[in-house]
Amino acid sequence: MNTLKSLRRTAVAIALPTIALAALISCAQAAEPTAGGMVPLDIKLPAPAFKGTPKDVPTNSYTEPFDPDKKRPPMMVPPGLKNIAKEAKLTSSDKNATADSLSKITDGDKEANEQSIIYLRKGTQWIQLDFGSPQEIFAAVIWHAHNSAKIYHDVIVQVANDADFTDKVQTVYNNDQDNSSGLGVGTDREYFEEFQGRLIPIKGVTGRYMRFYSKGSTESALNEYTEIEVYGRPAK
Repeated sequence: MNTLKSLRRTAVAIALPTIALAALISCAQAAEPTAGGMVPLDIKLPAPAFKGTPKDVPTNSYTEPFDPDKKRPPMMVPPGLKNIAKEAKLTSSDKNATADSLSKITDGDKEANEQSIIYLRKGTQWIQLDFGSPQEIFAAVIWHAHNSAKIYHDVIVQVANDADFTDKVQTVYNNDQDNSSGLGVGTDREYFEEFQGRLIPIKGVTGRYMRFYSKGSTESALNEYTEIEVYGRPAK
């Protein structure tokens, strides 16, 4: 009996380091860049605020179908990117929006709480980020108000070299398909706002400034924002 117990203890002693080593190898492999040197973009998500399929929300032919069970696949980006929105200077087309109010957009609080949301007045309005120097931008994530099922209109994102958006303006997202905001006819689709936010691939576009436009939603004529993240690195 003592011999049997001794053999079991020896087997456990051998197995535990082997299991630990296998776990370490697995974690290392998951964190390693792909053959092209790309890594998954790590986005921290807030808690979902609603469940199920939205009802009685007006849609159109270019609204993406809403699938509450669909998980967004990871976006592959170059390693070493940072959320450069955190250090950006924020301004808005709505002159009633104070600096304290605008600071909520980059404070890291993405939860679907009333105190996390800022409101801009009716019509086409924008939030502008000044990064202080040209940046190479690979992705942006927008959370409007995801406290209920709604669709925001005329969501447009632009990158430029100057604060007036006259120098090398590049539109990286535009779902204004009837050009009601006057920035060109968009080809992207409207979508239901939800806890994952809207991830926009930007693929290394360079600029110092970004603008995020919207024109109300299916719930309200006001423009709501909870959080904006921009992932990039200093331009070469």
